[in-house]
Formats: sequence, structure tokens, C-alpha cells
Amino acid sequence: MGAPAHGISFGEAVRVWLRIALLSFGGPAGQIAVMHRILVEEKRWIGEERFLHALNFCMLLPGPEAQQLATYIGWLLHRTRGGLVAGLLFILPGLIAIMALSWIYVLYGRLGSVTGLLFGLKAAVLALVFQAVVRLSRRALGNGPRYALAAAAFLALFLFNTPFPLIVLTAAAIGWAASALGSTAFAGAGHEQAQSAALSDTDSALGEDLPDHAIPNMRRLIGTSACLLALWLAPVAILALVVGPNSSFAAIAIFFSKLAVVTFGGAYAVLAYVAQAAVEHYHWLSPTEMLDGLGLAETTPGPLIMVTQFVGFLGAYRDPVAMPPLLAGTLGGLLTTWVTFVPCFLWIFVGAPYVERLRRNRALAAALAAVTAAVVGVILNLALWFTLHFLFVRTVEAGPFRLRLPDPTSVDPAALALSAAALIAVFLFRLGIGWVLAGSALAGLLLRLFVLA
Repeated sequence: MGAPAHGISFGEAVRVWLRIALLSFGGPAGQIAVMHRILVEEKRWIGEERFLHALNFCMLLPGPEAQQLATYIGWLLHRTRGGLVAGLLFILPGLIAIMALSWIYVLYGRLGSVTGLLFGLKAAVLALVFQAVVRLSRRALGNGPRYALAAAAFLALFLFNTPFPLIVLTAAAIGWAASALGSTAFAGAGHEQAQSAALSDTDSALGEDLPDHAIPNMRRLIGTSACLLALWLAPVAILALVVGPNSSFAAIAIFFSKLAVVTFGGAYAVLAYVAQAAVEHYHWLSPTEMLDGLGLAETTPGPLIMVTQFVGFLGAYRDPVAMPPLLAGTLGGLLTTWVTFVPCFLWIFVGAPYVERLRRNRALAAALAAVTAAVVGVILNLALWFTLHFLFVRTVEAGPFRLRLPDPTSVDPAALALSAAALIAVFLFRLGIGWVLAGSALAGLLLRLFVLA
């Protein structure tokens, strides 16, 4: 195979993708900023317009947009192997880190020093989730219909425990219908633009023209779809047959496969669905452990959605299906990651050649904007859910709806103080995520060792 026309060797691309993966902290906004700085500003491999165009496409898809953006650009540069390497390397550091932390959690999670660190991280997580609500609302809302849709999504979850997929589908249908009727209420679905001087596509290594492999090809589409669908769904079917549809492994495979199809709106929106199902329906872990997992995921590189590996680990660890719990947990965590991320490659490799057609579809853009507006309400529900379970020892059911309220007498003063400090650090002093996590973890450790011991 000859050298690509852009002159970027595959070996150099691998080294750059590994560097990006190791620097990808801070959620999707931070990860996309790292990619933009390295690929557009430093390496000048891809122009500003094409980078933002690719990001727009990835925002239309279920799944973590930062990981899919890496896969898309890797595919543009070096075909399928480039996309696989870019996407897999983006996941790998987080996979290894979360797996190691999951082992530490189940083996040593009850030690005073470890519980103190996790206690502090949970306070930081509360502040970061509320920050996500504010940031997303500034970008996604802005008019009455969008605020109304966000409020409706919040009430549907908070009062009626409405399934997350139903909220996504309903919001998408509302946006689509509004566009079809000529309404501009959901027109446009922007993203945060890069702040640097733009590099034109012409001046980039990729240039303006589409490479040959980016031209739609039905034969390639069918072959790629069949291969990736088999890789995704075959393990799910085999597990259901071998260990039974009611086993923890089958439940993990089926649940997270469904999750991969409806994960619009970013990791925090998905976590609302995971918390609702994994904690309250499957009972794989407790609300406190869900907060612990999110705190651990915030401290590792890669997609924040890697917290699902922690959930799968604990689910299989506690229902090991006649194998050692640690082995079962490891396999459960790896299975979760497999069925979560294989679909991401499917969406990119199948959909990328048709990106121009999708980008110009106004109805589809309106549907995405409506989903994004609804996600604001979903994340607000998640923030309140975490708050109730972190600050209060007890909650009570009240009223004719599914309304869960805190018991004021059960408030945890230490949790309240630490959460308030984290919120002040985020919103008043505007500290970065690394400083907030490190400071909260240290404060939690000191509280547990010297005050609450």
C-alpha cells in the first residue's frame, strides 16, 4: 500500500493518538479542546472547517462524541485501521485505569484513607454535574420552547420515573415535527467554537478534497455493517444462550447494548439513565457507589462514560455466576466496555461517508437540538439525585407522584460543607477540574482521618 497523499505516516499518527489519549481529561469539552490544539493548531493535519464539520456529525450520534471524533479523523487519515487505532487508543488508558481502580475499590474501599478520598471526590462530582447543567443550558436553551422541553424532561424523570429512551425519542420527534411545520424554535444546534485563529482546509495536510474511501459505497457499507454488528451482538446472544438470559452477564450485555443506542446528550445525560436502571432496577450498586464510580472516572483519562465499566464490574462481582468474584467482575467490566464502544465504530464507519447529507438535513438538526434541550432537564435530575443521596442519609416518598424528598434531620454536615466548598471553587473561583478534584479529595481525606475518625 502506497503512502497516503497527505504525507502523514501511520506510525506518526499512532504516536499522536496515544498522546491525545493520555491528555484527555476533563470530560468531552476538554478532550475536544486537546484534539483541536494538537490536530489543527500544532500538527495542522485537518482544517478548522473540516474539524467542526466532523464534530457536528459526531454530535448527531449516540455515544461519546470526543471518542467518535477521534475515530472519524483517524478514519479520514488512514482508512479503517486509522479509525480503529484512534478510537481504541482513546479508550485504552481509561479502560486500564478504571479496571485497576475497580479492583482497589472492592479490595480496599473500606479503608479510612480510601473512603476519605472517595468522600471528597463525590463532593467534587456534585459541583461538576451542576456545572455541566449550567454550561449545557447556555448552549442548548435560549427560547421558550427549549426551556419548556427541558422542564418537561426534568419533571418526567423526577416525578414519574420516565425511561430515558422515551424522553430522547419524544424530544427528537418534537424537534422533527416542529421543523416540518416550519417552526424555527429548534433551528440550529451549535457547539463551542474553537478560540484560536482558524486554519483553512486548503492549508491543512488533508486539504479540501474527500479521500477515495470517504465516498459512499453500498458494498462497503453492507460489509462493514455486517462485521461490526456481528462483533457487537454475537457476544450478547452467546451469553444469553450459555449462561441464561437471567444471569448478570446477560443482563449487563443487553442493558449496555441498549444504552449504546440511546446515549444522546453526553455522559452526564447517560448517567441519569444508568443510575435509574443500574441502581434502582438491577441493584448492581448503591447510589453512594454510583457516586464513587463517577468520581473515579473523573480522575482518569478518556471518555467519562467509562464509568459504565465500573458499574458492570460491580454487577458481575456481586453475581459471579459460579466463578471467582474478581474474575467475574473483570469480565463484567470488559463486557460492558465492549458493548458500549463497538457501536461507536459502527456509527462512524457506516455513517461518515454520508456526513454531508446528514449535515444539510434541517429536520435532523432540529431533532438533535430538541434532544439537547431535553438533556438539560435530564442532567438537572441527575444532579438532584446525586445531591439527595450524598447530603442526606435518608429520603422519604411524598405526594401522589414518585417524589423523593430529603429528610432534613439526616443531613450530613461534612458532606454539605465539602459540597459547598466545591461549588464555590467551580462557580466563584472558576478553578479547573483537576484542581477541584485534587482539592476535594485531599479535603475528604483530612476530614476522614482527623475530624470524622
